[in-house]
Amino acid sequence: MAESTRLVDVIQSRIDETLDAQAATLLDITPELAPFADWGRELLRGGKRFRALFCYWGWQAVCGEPVEPIGSGTGDLEAVVLAASALEFFQAAALVHDDIIDRSDTRRGLPAAHRRFEGLHGTSGWTGDGSDFGRSSAILLGDLLLVWSDEVFDQALSLLTNPAASRAARTEFNRMRTEVTAGQYLDILEERSWSVQAESDLLPRAQRVIVYKSAKYSVEAPLLIGAAMGGATQEQLTALSDFGLPLGVAFQLRDDLLGVFGDPATTGKPSGDDLREGKRTVLIAIARAKLPPTGRRLLDELLGDPALDDEQIRMLQLAIRDSGAVDAVEKLIAYNVGLATSAVRTAPITEVARERLLELADRASRRTS
Repeated sequence: MAESTRLVDVIQSRIDETLDAQAATLLDITPELAPFADWGRELLRGGKRFRALFCYWGWQAVCGEPVEPIGSGTGDLEAVVLAASALEFFQAAALVHDDIIDRSDTRRGLPAAHRRFEGLHGTSGWTGDGSDFGRSSAILLGDLLLVWSDEVFDQALSLLTNPAASRAARTEFNRMRTEVTAGQYLDILEERSWSVQAESDLLPRAQRVIVYKSAKYSVEAPLLIGAAMGGATQEQLTALSDFGLPLGVAFQLRDDLLGVFGDPATTGKPSGDDLREGKRTVLIAIARAKLPPTGRRLLDELLGDPALDDEQIRMLQLAIRDSGAVDAVEKLIAYNVGLATSAVRTAPITEVARERLLELADRASRRTS
């Protein structure tokens, strides 16, 4: 994994270089814009870099070992490094907007961006409503991060030596942005519309959210972007999709479990945060189907109440676990990981990429944060 470690370091360097340049532009306007650069930098520091790694190994899957070392700053390899960095900017933007939508107070153990801007409003003694200022400012921070993501991706494509590969990668990148935005809306829709949907539709609808809000954008799209940059054949793209989509589903199912049962010291978010936010996940859909009528009514009554106290959270966690939903989701994770690993074992890709993708599949599906 030394190559992946080196890649992560180089990506952080490219991210920092981009942020330095953007900060200079902002500060030339006024020092009052410093929070956009400073808080954006904090969001982009560290993390697991799964999307960046999948992008790189998607490229390696069709191109093989790079001639130049990672970080050389030239050619197609540098283009892939920059594309991977662009995905990290996109992820940061999505996190900012997601925290606003979900009314989340924290992100990675720190105040969420809209809460930080709200705090700035309060300590500065400005007029008006602090929460309104916080939300509005964080929306703009997320928008800036999206703009920077696109700028970095354009820079990446400008370095590619194959124009057809550049066009194919741009198509995949654009599709990813549309799908994840649609998925975000579907997530909001489920939180508001579940009560008027047929009981038999709740699980399929929750599964649809997983696919478009997370699975494609977390694993499949980064893989396909990297592979497209390498000039992948349709057979290779199909094989990588057959690996990436079920692994992305497993990735999000694990996230759903962590959102209800995760350790705050590890996840950086309060325990049971998804319960307060009212997430209508696959976990919840399975629990509702398995709970007795009284338990189902209690779940429906409490889920989505931002004022849930610790005792109510524990009560809901116990009910969900006792229903058998956790075991069912663990089986779904194992099933989807099995689909992914079977697909990659027979995929027409390089052997080194096959090994690394199998390692990433294990890490992504077993993570604790």
